[in-house]
Amino acid sequence: MSGRSILRLSLDLPPDTSAELLERLRRLLEDFTPRVQMLEDGAVLDLTGAIRWWQRDARGITELVQLRTLAHFGVRSSAGVAGTPMLAAMACALTPLGRRTVIDDSPEAIAAFLRPRPVRELPGVGGKTAALLGEYGLRTVGDVADVPQHTLQRLLGARAGRALYEHAQGHDTTVVDPTPAPATLSTEHRFPRDELDPAAHRRILLALADDLGARLRATDQIATGVTCTIRYADLSATRRSRTLPEATQHTVLLARAAYAVYDSLGLQRARVRSIALRADALRPAARATRQLTLDSADDPSRSKPSPIAPASATAARCSTPPPSP
Repeated sequence: MSGRSILRLSLDLPPDTSAELLERLRRLLEDFTPRVQMLEDGAVLDLTGAIRWWQRDARGITELVQLRTLAHFGVRSSAGVAGTPMLAAMACALTPLGRRTVIDDSPEAIAAFLRPRPVRELPGVGGKTAALLGEYGLRTVGDVADVPQHTLQRLLGARAGRALYEHAQGHDTTVVDPTPAPATLSTEHRFPRDELDPAAHRRILLALADDLGARLRATDQIATGVTCTIRYADLSATRRSRTLPEATQHTVLLARAAYAVYDSLGLQRARVRSIALRADALRPAARATRQLTLDSADDPSRSKPSPIAPASATAARCSTPPPSP
């Protein structure tokens, strides 16, 4: 038991959300607790010290937070409450909009929630790690929790194995950091009808990456990661992020990352209603790094982004409807 009450709030924000709205949301959340960490898609609140003040339990405060964000700003949300940020985030990811999931801060409740979950839902477990663990029959969090720590360290390395073991036990020492979230840039496409064709999904991802790349180059910024959000016919959504090997503003690299995120979801005949792509943690293009080479033909002008989008991306934009604003 951690003795904490952590609320993970996922906000259904429009793609063109202004910085002013985010700041107003922050101020509203800080009315409940000063320990608010704004994220790119929501917020994390430490409610531990607010429970006595509000004379409500964590569920009651969460209901009030969701009600006020909807009443004041028209923003729907899903919420997860647990004793650690990791458990709260996992609970929130499984919760539909307008609802909340509360995990009691007890060993029995934590084990009942955590052990049946697929191992890839743990933080730091990507597709390759999940596949490696699956080769040894470790497919759920419970499977991993029953394995000795030194065995996981032999499979994944000392640091990664120790972190995975701690997460599988439900341990997480992360604190809520009330520092501002980095700037982002996003774009979205809504299909006129639910789309089943994966090829159509990929064409839209390319068009969205092209749009993001053009906007990044126009504003002289680079992105260090991408996040893809896919909404389905039943109004549920899946969101997955990926850190880029190096910060970029190039359409091709953004599209490759978007494809990798999409492929990691393993969608099969999914009825997709909309796809959103977001460039994360933006920073000035002047801070971009460039690998030096010994090639005599290396031209400094190559380090500058081309204002012309790749032909394939341009063709995709012409053959598909433009992303919704």
